[in-house]
Amino acid sequence: MANAITRHIPNTVTCLNLFSGCIACVMAFEAKYELSLIFILLSAVFDFFDGMLARLLKAHSSIGKELDSLADDISFGIAPALIVFSLFKEMAYPVFMSGIEEYIPYLAFLIAVFSALRLAKFNVDERQTSSFIGLPTPANALFWGSLVVGSHDYLVSTGFNPLYLIILVLLLSWLLVAEIPMFSLKFKNLSWKDNKVSFIFLLVCIPLLVFLGISGFSAIIIWYILLSLLTRKKK
Repeated sequence: MANAITRHIPNTVTCLNLFSGCIACVMAFEAKYELSLIFILLSAVFDFFDGMLARLLKAHSSIGKELDSLADDISFGIAPALIVFSLFKEMAYPVFMSGIEEYIPYLAFLIAVFSALRLAKFNVDERQTSSFIGLPTPANALFWGSLVVGSHDYLVSTGFNPLYLIILVLLLSWLLVAEIPMFSLKFKNLSWKDNKVSFIFLLVCIPLLVFLGISGFSAIIIWYILLSLLTRKKK
């Protein structure tokens, strides 16, 4: 009886991830960016614990793997895409973009499409057991959520060109599926030698959060990408 109950625990937590992601989508569509970011973060917590519980309870299943990818694309693909979609709707467009501004917001859904491709790739790629190939979807979602929440007033002002946001959407979407090794924050021990990159990453994260506030999370994702590229070159 105990086994019959425990084997469903990880999938239940994954469903909580999905439920939270759905709420994040609604909040994003209504341009309630702070609430959307909160529910994305909550989904990330559930996403962390469902995998951990599956390992602890030895309750891995093929259904759980597929459900996890579905939940992640809602929480970390569609939710940030809707955040950017709503932001595009608010932006001040220059004269040269007049006539196409009503179509530009739909470019945001490239985030959802490439997130789905990233998750599908992760499921079949045996190289990603201890590190990642391409930008993880939770990191991408955190980047968009924190960027919009922390810099909203500037992003919708006449001083910001929407073209820059379009470039960011294209760049981050590409990074999701790019063949670029990116380190994982999984610690096997606490030694400096074995975890030097992770420690350097975390040490720089502290001042970014202190000085930039919520926007610091988007800066942290940029720092994560740059550090992954730098350590890749050294290999």
